[in-house]
Amino acid sequence: MNPERVVVVGAGMGGLVAALELAAQGVDVTVVERAPTPGGKLRQSVIGQSRLDAGPTVFTMRWVFEDIFSSVNASLDDYLSLSPVEVLARHAWGPDQRLDLYPDVDRSADAIGELAGAAEAQRYKAFCARAQNIYETLEGPFIRAARPGVLDLVRGVGVRGLGDLWRIQPFNTLWGALGKYFKDPRLRQLFGRYATYCGSSPFSAPATLMLVAHVEREGVWLVDGGMYRIAEALTALGGDRGVTYRYGEEVAEVMVAGGKAAGVRLTSGERIKADAVVVNADAGALQAGRLGAGVERAIAPIPRSARSLSAMTWAFVGEVEGFPLARHSVFFSDDYAAEFDDIFKRNRLPERPTVYVCAQDRTDDAGPDPSGAERIFCLVNAPPRGDEKPFDASEIEQCQSRTFQLLERCGLHLCRQPESTVVTTPVEFENLFPTTGGAIYGRASHGWMASFQRPGSRSRVPGLYLAGGSVHPGPGVAMAALSGRQAAASLLSDLVSTKRSRPVATSGGMSTA
Repeated sequence: MNPERVVVVGAGMGGLVAALELAAQGVDVTVVERAPTPGGKLRQSVIGQSRLDAGPTVFTMRWVFEDIFSSVNASLDDYLSLSPVEVLARHAWGPDQRLDLYPDVDRSADAIGELAGAAEAQRYKAFCARAQNIYETLEGPFIRAARPGVLDLVRGVGVRGLGDLWRIQPFNTLWGALGKYFKDPRLRQLFGRYATYCGSSPFSAPATLMLVAHVEREGVWLVDGGMYRIAEALTALGGDRGVTYRYGEEVAEVMVAGGKAAGVRLTSGERIKADAVVVNADAGALQAGRLGAGVERAIAPIPRSARSLSAMTWAFVGEVEGFPLARHSVFFSDDYAAEFDDIFKRNRLPERPTVYVCAQDRTDDAGPDPSGAERIFCLVNAPPRGDEKPFDASEIEQCQSRTFQLLERCGLHLCRQPESTVVTTPVEFENLFPTTGGAIYGRASHGWMASFQRPGSRSRVPGLYLAGGSVHPGPGVAMAALSGRQAAASLLSDLVSTKRSRPVATSGGMSTA
């Protein structure tokens, strides 16, 4: 039987991309999503007449989406309106300590020189060169590859690339490596924050995550209509290519027959037969039995201790005074090590949180709405304990108080109404993405081997493929999209292999196997 009918479980970024690319190759694809809308972590909060991005807020690696749309004979510009930002992010350590970063290295260096001196500005340029080298070394043989192992990576870079591979300091922590570039603790803290982009601590994540600085410097874009438009665009394009979407329906089991994935059973009892299944869910859902006993051993066990960061978030529409917010602003705690010790060692909300604020009505050339009402999204890191020891009301209130007190100390005054504020805790993230404890980045990138321990697109069960931010190459909108591409490519490759080795009748008078 030719595996030409596929069910995709989950309409997150990886699932949407996998479905699109499979359908474009003539595969009959059905996407089953338990939520009423697509997007997964790329989600919105609705407050009155306003819609706010309440998941990823930063769009980078535009080339990934240009490649995806081009691969199905479409143009990204026909589906999304994108504009580059001039200020990558505004950073603050107090009312009089601010630093803007820009795509232009020299402009950022000048800003760093004003904050921390000329020597730090020169060190920043050296840091940028190293970040670029790391990215260029890993992009082809690791980021674009289908779950490479250590030896695969070594073979991928080739003999000439071995020196570059060694110089990226894979055995050093990000925090340790940054100490060799920056003497000012504020800069070390700023660039250490990039570890949180994959849900990790800079004190445990590998130095290779310096590459995130290069990715951001290559460009951050604003999506007209908000980040959720990406999910809408992929869904529309997938529909044009023949994908069937079924929302509000939950998969209870991935059916297995003859040792391979054979379709899904919904909680309603309906069975959808298929010749392959792509699961776009947190990989931990498989081993937890969330998708049936037949696929519990489809991936290697993931210990609870390996979970990435969760978050506490506040989405609201309110008035802003004081601090001049950029689209993306970060307000740093005064003790970064204590913040991550609280989360990963003490399993509690940080007493001194760093706060990210996304002012979703601000651009480089436009300030706040003249009416005074702005869409604001605030986030602090939290431990992923939403399924075992939920935070009580007093803990949440204390975290909220500390968060907004830090903003006040930095000169930012936010006027919001509690009854019109959407608060999301690790419990809500666990409800949205079961078996994660609220972890929103899959497995934490702690230790140099962590990146090689993420599941790849192929599982241990034939015909069962994986996509999403919890599998290779990792979390983030662009990375999850790449995982969808890799799932589709692996499935199509296996399809060709299966077709080439199909049993055929052989002429002759003797029966043959």
